[in-house]
Amino acid sequence: MKVGIIGATGYGGLELIRFLHNHQEIEKIELFTSSEEGAIFSTKFSHLTGITDRPLQKIDEAILQSLDVIFASTPSGVTSSLLPPLMYKGPKLIDLSGDFRLKDRASFEHWYKKTPAPQETIEQSVYGLSEWNEQKIAEAHLIANPGCYPTAVLLSILPLIKENLIDPSFLVIDAKSGVSGAGNKPTQATHYSETNENFSIYKINEHQHIPEIEQAIAMFTNVETKISFNTHLVPMTRGILTTSYAAVQPGVTQVQLIECLQATYAKHPFVRVVEQASSIGTNRVKGSNFCDIYVQLDERTNRATIIGVIDNLVKGAAGQAIQNMNIQMNLPQTMGLQTVPLFI
Repeated sequence: MKVGIIGATGYGGLELIRFLHNHQEIEKIELFTSSEEGAIFSTKFSHLTGITDRPLQKIDEAILQSLDVIFASTPSGVTSSLLPPLMYKGPKLIDLSGDFRLKDRASFEHWYKKTPAPQETIEQSVYGLSEWNEQKIAEAHLIANPGCYPTAVLLSILPLIKENLIDPSFLVIDAKSGVSGAGNKPTQATHYSETNENFSIYKINEHQHIPEIEQAIAMFTNVETKISFNTHLVPMTRGILTTSYAAVQPGVTQVQLIECLQATYAKHPFVRVVEQASSIGTNRVKGSNFCDIYVQLDERTNRATIIGVIDNLVKGAAGQAIQNMNIQMNLPQTMGLQTVPLFI
């Protein structure tokens, strides 16, 4: 297959290159830019010297239409106008931004403060939570790759909501991410002097992933709910850890919670249910497409603590996008993604 990456110079784009370079079915990777046409990619990222010495190309619709798959790894607000003209013109489209995740245009405008995509294209997009939407992903022309935080949250709580083991009416979710989640454009908040030796909260009750999580809960469990969701910046490069708190339904046991998660993901190679708290952590999934989940019932309060851990750049972005491409192309989901986590 021949694939293209729009936004290849971002962290998500770099991870796409890393995994696609080792994908058995990828023949050629074209790299596109809106501002650095002609620049040799490896001169910008010297770790790719001898690996990706190709020039960046301008975004050309005719060239894009000749490809099999296009990954768009751009900031939100870009692909809402860039991708609709390419619908049904040849390539499969996988968007890593948030432009096609929310089905309600007014909601997107409110939370993202950007002009939404055309309604017709939004309706045709498929939410790409790989383990929960496989059939629709396989038939999709445009995949809205989930956000990094929603991926960790949803994979960890959806089975327990669907099987009515936890009360979804009062979900409190505490999420933490490494600095790479903010992208590679420097800001004061991600400046080393501001981030190092500091632990901070941001977008209090205003994060754009709130409506995405609520929409997905309704989509996959038929439960309408409002969540309390807040995010924190951790002074590390990679990783997301989400902790969700919910009351369990009367009579539910620790064993039932664990067995529910294990049964849900028994045939899904990238989700691991761990049974020891000491086995959960961002360094257990670093650089890989795994999502690790741990749950513990506090019998004193009758509340469950549910933890999801991913690498935000892989399962939270590039890895899940490639997993979705594999599903679209009827390939093994693990193809190109069998990387062992970088534990140290």
